[in-house]
Amino acid sequence: MATTQPAYNSAENSVATAPSTHRFTDRLWAETKALHESIDSLEFLRRLGDGTLPLDAFRRYIEQDKLYLEGYSKALSLVAAHAPDPQSAGFWSNSASTAATVESALHDGLLTGGILPAGSGRLEHSQACLGYVSYLTATAATAPYPVSAAAVLPCFWIYAEVGRDLAASAREVLDADPSHPYAQWVTTYDAPEFHESVAQARVLVDAAAEAATETEREAMSEAFRIASRYELMFWDSALHQQPWPAS
Repeated sequence: MATTQPAYNSAENSVATAPSTHRFTDRLWAETKALHESIDSLEFLRRLGDGTLPLDAFRRYIEQDKLYLEGYSKALSLVAAHAPDPQSAGFWSNSASTAATVESALHDGLLTGGILPAGSGRLEHSQACLGYVSYLTATAATAPYPVSAAAVLPCFWIYAEVGRDLAASAREVLDADPSHPYAQWVTTYDAPEFHESVAQARVLVDAAAEAATETEREAMSEAFRIASRYELMFWDSALHQQPWPAS
């Protein structure tokens, strides 16, 4: 999950650009290369891209993403509360608002539009979803701002990369059937506005790393790595469920 619109207009409100040509966020991405490759090779994403993903698996994904967005928006609000300046706080706060309203409305539309099969009733967090939102919320509430900003970045960034790849692989499917239930989701996350938000989030994390201590930068790397692991688990769990123990 990540915001679907640029939550902060840097043309109107100046935020410092990345502090150096050797970006800290590039280091974070390189350190988690194996995780990105694992995400790229997931059966869920391959079948989503070629249109063969079962509709019930896509519905499970959308249901869990809806629950995730509720927790993610809270985590983003906490990051905003600890931001070092009004511009950074504005970006994270607006991102939280977008996650709670715009993206949730997209998910509600998919779930109630009559295209996907009916759900089983009350939504319950999967193990991956609950673990992910609990980790982000706890980190955003208790860790220093640079660490919490690094923790919420994978959701922005990985979704953007996945969305770009899916848009390419799904083009033939969507050209043949523009009303395909996966079309709206795929096109939303490959929108230019979404990539602008990702770029701004990276700028803020780079700036946070520049001002952080070495200990904090190591903690930022660890937070980014853990959140990236949860991204992998979250995607995969829609197709390969891990049921909770029976009550």
